Amino acid sequence: MAYVIGSACVDIMDRSCVEECPVDCIYEGERKLYINPAECIDCGACETACPEQAIAVDRLADPEHRADNRRFFDETLPGRDAPLGEPGGASGLGPVGADTALVGGR
Repeated sequence: MAYVIGSACVDIMDRSCVEECPVDCIYEGERKLYINPAECIDCGACETACPEQAIAVDRLADPEHRADNRRFFDETLPGRDAPLGEPGGASGLGPVGADTALVGGR
């Protein structure tokens, strides 16, 4: 069960969670961060590091953001040719520069 970053991260992106993540599974959109559910090891380091309290375990997260987090990796984002899928680490990919419709439309 992965963790999910919610709406409190939009336009804030403190990145404390990124620094604490031992598996590099937190990816940067244009306005929000996203946790890859296939790469997350459920350690909880991101949740305790977030000063915005924007991170929750998947089963407790807002259903809208849980589904939106998966879309970030499973659907083709604006300006991209294919879904991100499982790139194997956020630092190698760098900022994605796009968000899902839920975040981009706000």
